[in-house]
Amino acid sequence: MAGTTQTGTTVAEVMAELAALEDPKARAVNERHGDDHGVNLGKLRALAKRLKTQQDLARRLWETDDTAARLLALLICRPKAFGRDELDDMLRRARAPKVHDWLVNYVVKKSPHSEELRLAWSADPDPVVASAGWALTTERVAKKPEGLDLGGLLDIIEADMKDAPDRLQWAMNHCLACIGIEHPEFRARALGIGERLEVLKDYPTSPGCTSPYAPVWINEMVRRQQS
Repeated sequence: MAGTTQTGTTVAEVMAELAALEDPKARAVNERHGDDHGVNLGKLRALAKRLKTQQDLARRLWETDDTAARLLALLICRPKAFGRDELDDMLRRARAPKVHDWLVNYVVKKSPHSEELRLAWSADPDPVVASAGWALTTERVAKKPEGLDLGGLLDIIEADMKDAPDRLQWAMNHCLACIGIEHPEFRARALGIGERLEVLKDYPTSPGCTSPYAPVWINEMVRRQQS
């Protein structure tokens, strides 16, 4: 039967389930963040938990080009099963912000190709692709900084972040904050860059949440570490 995976689940069956989960209120909230789907993410995760890992089904769902289906695909795939060029193509086709974020965080970060893609994407002229490279760099700053030129990263951030497009600016700002939080020897410089550039200084922040403005973010996280 066309569209049937090895476990017997068809793409049509899954798409019907996703359609049944469509909620106009969820869609309205998601669309404010640039995501064109109306499925509650908790219910999407519950469906993924029931389906378990199914790489063939994940690939078929990705090819539907439907945002909810792609998010589900990223939850049921095997991250290490994708090739380097396949991941590169997926990222370039992942224009919905949530799909982009989940692809980077749930799949690419677990891939053996993550470092090669980090280097390629960071230098890409497409700012959305470049933002993925910066997200991977932030992961290394936090967890595996050996071999990174942190001073050089701060040079790039200082020169380019102020005028970068939104998605890329956000990713560079996250890297700036991470350097300041995780590496005390660069903290004063990271704080200084944040104060001079004032990127996201006026970003609306909900009560109880930490501002993404780098100086506030760095100081708050360091305070928590030391308390």
